[in-house]
Amino acid sequence: MSKIRIRTVSEPFDDRRSLPLGVQVLTRAEAMGILGKGAIDRLDASVWVNVLARIRRAGVGRHLPEVVPPAAGGREGFVRQLKQLNDALEASPVPASEGPRLDKLLGRELLARLLRVSVVSLRRYLAGQRTVPDSVAARLHFLALVAGDLAGAYNDIGVRRWFDRPRTLLGGRSPAELLEPEWQPEDPGPRRVRDLARALVWSPAT
Repeated sequence: MSKIRIRTVSEPFDDRRSLPLGVQVLTRAEAMGILGKGAIDRLDASVWVNVLARIRRAGVGRHLPEVVPPAAGGREGFVRQLKQLNDALEASPVPASEGPRLDKLLGRELLARLLRVSVVSLRRYLAGQRTVPDSVAARLHFLALVAGDLAGAYNDIGVRRWFDRPRTLLGGRSPAELLEPEWQPEDPGPRRVRDLARALVWSPAT
């Protein structure tokens, strides 16, 4: 279950542009397994500094400043930073944390099936007994991003079921069916799956 339950918001997130971008950073970082333990129930400058430090420790966004409060960089500067960090998360697979997070969320058998690897191979990747191939790392990252998009609309059980439910927008096929053997995120099928998950951010009824 998601540990992000925002109840209070204050500067620099108290406007209609920075708030959704900040929440997106949190949900992506959580889905990628790099937020660590502890629930997040508020969004403010102190939480932001802590979150950014965790993201940096995972090797993402190290070139970005720690925080750009409105007094220093203005609202425009802070919004730009949030967009840059979201882009950095989008482009940065972190298999060491994404694997265990998705294993816990989806379960070993479903995760192996979606990755198109054997359960034995997945167990070895998760245990650090084998290096995760770049192709599998890319799929792990794709699934983590999809899970982040789904987090706002579904609980953990709903996320697991989402992959196997036929969808009208996918021609009656399930998202899992479009992840064919040797699939990569840039393939047409996975792109349709990602577009469908992204649509949930704006329309819970999708």
